[in-house]
Amino acid sequence: MQQKRSLTYYLLAGFFGLFVLFLYGPMLAIFILSLQGEEGTLTFPMRGFSFYWLGQVFQEQRVGNFTDAFWRSLLLGLLVTLLSVIVTVMSALAFRQRFKGAGTLFYLTIASLIVPSVLISLGIGIVFQVLDLETNWFSSGLGAHLTWTVPFAFLIMLGIFNRFNPSYEEASRDLGANDTKTFWEIVFPLILPALIGIGLLGFTLSYDEFTRTSLVSGQKNTLPLEIFGMTTNVTSPALYALGTLTTLFSFAMILLAIAAYNYTSRRQSQ
Repeated sequence: MQQKRSLTYYLLAGFFGLFVLFLYGPMLAIFILSLQGEEGTLTFPMRGFSFYWLGQVFQEQRVGNFTDAFWRSLLLGLLVTLLSVIVTVMSALAFRQRFKGAGTLFYLTIASLIVPSVLISLGIGIVFQVLDLETNWFSSGLGAHLTWTVPFAFLIMLGIFNRFNPSYEEASRDLGANDTKTFWEIVFPLILPALIGIGLLGFTLSYDEFTRTSLVSGQKNTLPLEIFGMTTNVTSPALYALGTLTTLFSFAMILLAIAAYNYTSRRQSQ
């Protein structure tokens, strides 16, 4: 019986290993192909080994502009992160009061998640056209990304406040603190680790978003749109090198968020 159970565990572990390989295999292939020599192509076998194409990402390209698109996506992601955190914290605080119409407003907020992304992008583009406004990555693009990040962050914040112990706030008010001071000195430090996670989620969703940006970015592309446009024009491993660098950047952001989360958690436990 024990041997049969062990065999079952090995089979399950092997199945999960195949799933992980399927999940990360394409990414590893891109990483490897980006480390080719100057004569490298888009397919295997590799032709030499070097960091040549990683350096080419920062050079002027015949088609597209990696650097400017990256900075646009980075700035847009940071704006989306900041606004998502602010809006969802304020909304979750309001929903703690169980005001009239809260249920309707809740379903309207999360409805954006079930509407096809391309329809959201198309709708925002039509609204800007009716209002005679020019679509740009920092205006209509920002709004399109918020329709994606805010509902997710809002659901997380509701879960956080549902588990929040209100006795901390009551004790603060009993000691004479007003609502503003109670929030900044009691509530905010307690929810800060969760806000870091929400911020990372919002940044990741915005940084990689393609569909909701496709029809409202204006004349200047974000990085996902730039990469998509180059898939039919770039015939060198420079495109793979860009994917490698952006993936490493995403991992760096995750490590930074983990470090910040651990730091705030240690401060709370002291």
